Amino acid sequence: MAFEMVAGDPASAVILHVPHSSRAVVESGLVVDGFELAEELDHLTDAHTDVIALRAAGAAGRRPWLFVNRLSRLVVDPERFPDETEEMLKAGMGPVYTQGFAGRRLRDDEPGLLEEHFFPYGEAFTSLVDERLAAVGRAVVVDVHSYPTVRLPYELHGDGPRPPICLGTDSVHTPDWLTAAAQRAFAVIGEVRLNTPFAGTYVPRAHWGVNTEVTSLMVEIRRDQYMREPGGEPTAGLAPLARALATLIDAVP
Repeated sequence: MAFEMVAGDPASAVILHVPHSSRAVVESGLVVDGFELAEELDHLTDAHTDVIALRAAGAAGRRPWLFVNRLSRLVVDPERFPDETEEMLKAGMGPVYTQGFAGRRLRDDEPGLLEEHFFPYGEAFTSLVDERLAAVGRAVVVDVHSYPTVRLPYELHGDGPRPPICLGTDSVHTPDWLTAAAQRAFAVIGEVRLNTPFAGTYVPRAHWGVNTEVTSLMVEIRRDQYMREPGGEPTAGLAPLARALATLIDAVP
């Protein structure tokens, strides 16, 4: 399966979205393998964020729903826009990457990957959001990511501060109460900043900009807080991050 949905409490509005934790690569036109592929995966995978989300879900008072991408972002990146509005096309990293973290050529074109993986993923996530709207009247997406301690060459806006916790927000879909709840929950980890070095958060295109009952917040965790970089094993810092994420889940009314 390209993605996995783990059911939560029927009364929960919270969806933990984990889009970049997998290293699994299928046939997708990549022209790199061996060491080069491993290097790309080490630097671009949000390693162990699925573990953080699963532990947080288990610790929360009301279990949230989970939606986890089980393919690497090197196959498709489900959070990109599939048209010319996607800013990361400048770096060769639209929904289908043609370049890697430092400009290495990954593939020459898009061999049907949008139809095979990207659009079905988006449709399935939208269906889960729609189900939460029908069941409880709202959906709260918490978009779980991590980022490297040192700026990578592909980052278009990586010259700002790199705090232990970055919260990405959207002017329409991130209410003040959700931002404040996350700031309180993650204060135990260290400094929390908004939209630096990454900004924005994931909202299904069917709801983006039009439905304020769908709220969303991105949580970007600096990788030195919980793992050995790049691509290494988790450290003892993973447990407090999972507890902090559980605290945020429990803060959603």
